[in-house]
Amino acid sequence: MLRLWELRSVAFTRAVFVEFFATLLFVMFGLGTSLHWPGAPPSVLQVALAFGLAIGTLVQAFGHVSGAHVNPAVTLAFMVGSQISFLRAVFYVGAQLLGAVSGAAIIQGLTPIEVRGNLSVNGLFNNTDAGKAFVVELFLTLQLILCIFASTDDRRTDIVGSPALSIGLSVTLGHLLGVGIGDCTQVVLQELL
Repeated sequence: MLRLWELRSVAFTRAVFVEFFATLLFVMFGLGTSLHWPGAPPSVLQVALAFGLAIGTLVQAFGHVSGAHVNPAVTLAFMVGSQISFLRAVFYVGAQLLGAVSGAAIIQGLTPIEVRGNLSVNGLFNNTDAGKAFVVELFLTLQLILCIFASTDDRRTDIVGSPALSIGLSVTLGHLLGVGIGDCTQVVLQELL
């Protein structure tokens, strides 16, 4: 059921803007740490920690406004799990896509051409084909979604610690495995395009 009244809500507009802004920051931080600066190429650990710390920080800062999904897969999972409406999911995904493009454009504009290169667009590594990369990405996304649902479930009484920290660590874990296979999150998009 579409809840069109949501469109008139200030809270809805604020949440959509936060999804745009948080995704913009996430992409800026992630791309910024994965660029190949002379004399300081990024390590897998550096990139994984940057993405994990970025999402943990953004969830802590913006989670109360929009849920800080920052990822269309998370938004889709929340919609399928009846946590948000279809209308909200559509607007969130649109804002996330615009935020990602904007964050990449800012990094491209601020980075020297010799460092920018292909702006850390990645391919498949270590003899991994698209099918294997898709399966790995599916499991990495699944563990992230499970972590998010488990750490933010209001019905649980046994949660100790910070949901933002556990989500950040989940993203770090995913990157530690995914970077060696094909720099995770971007593999599926490249194969589809």
